[in-house]
Amino acid sequence: MKKFHVYGIGNALVDIDFEVSNDTIEQLKIDKGVMTLIDEEIHHRLLKELDGVKHLKACGGSAGNTLCTLQQLGAKTFYSCKVGNDAAGDFYYHDLVTQGIQTNLHEHPRDGITGKCIVLVTPDADRTMNTFLGTSFEFSKMQLSETALMNSEYLYIEGYLVASPTACEAAIIAREMAEKHQVKTAICLADPNMVTYFRDGLCAIIGQQVDIIFCNESEALLFTGTDDLSVAQEELKKYAKTFVITLGSEGALAYNGREYLQISPYKIPVVVDTVGAGDVFAGTFLYGISHGYDYSAAGKLASYAASRVVSKFGPRLNQEEINELSRLR
Repeated sequence: MKKFHVYGIGNALVDIDFEVSNDTIEQLKIDKGVMTLIDEEIHHRLLKELDGVKHLKACGGSAGNTLCTLQQLGAKTFYSCKVGNDAAGDFYYHDLVTQGIQTNLHEHPRDGITGKCIVLVTPDADRTMNTFLGTSFEFSKMQLSETALMNSEYLYIEGYLVASPTACEAAIIAREMAEKHQVKTAICLADPNMVTYFRDGLCAIIGQQVDIIFCNESEALLFTGTDDLSVAQEELKKYAKTFVITLGSEGALAYNGREYLQISPYKIPVVVDTVGAGDVFAGTFLYGISHGYDYSAAGKLASYAASRVVSKFGPRLNQEEINELSRLR
């Protein structure tokens, strides 16, 4: 039995979530509903313009949220990332330790500024992300732990890493290490903008084929170059042995390597915030399949988890919601 269920790599970001109107999005001249990389100057300008707006600060990053979900459910996880030598870096490292997620952050010198993500949540529950990667942009193969990776059942790669040349290289190396040590590989396609502008890099990370791809419908269509989901799902078989396509209020579509499975959604009165929905879905799904669940049962549990996280403000589940999930298991 492996020491860890999942070894993850990704951008360590402190999320700052704001509740704003659609008018505010227009006034700030920001592309709505996607993730946009910004520099430090724009980051500070946006914070200044949003001063006084209700917000929530929490440790985030896509893979960070996924591993947190896994750990909360009782899985054993390890996370390799990069933070700066600042208060935000201390905040992030303390959060990992508090959650019980093992990391090799303490093994490397910390420098630069910890990455931040300004998340703008509109009344339609859409999320618009403005990411200043900070020192995460310098994530490289030096941050990898082959020892932790080879002692894991799964490698989980955050697709956002493709935006940095050194991080993309690290993701490719991690996938090659996983293949060498017969560790299963999983990747999330992250965001429509990542697929639009960095598709070649994502293909390089995937290599010949990964074990699992997680994506939403928009990412699946963009990645496969079609506007027909039935065509996209057939094309995805070239890149992954299995995959899950989340479909928002329609649930999800899973392919277990033999057949397609329709994952029913859980109806909720009001969708408040979709930030973290895909991350929590992936974390819960990975928990399921690493603990003896088949794809149908794992998908059902993941669908419920996603329904809980979108019904409130913030990208993670609280303990009460984790307890609800535990009762479903």
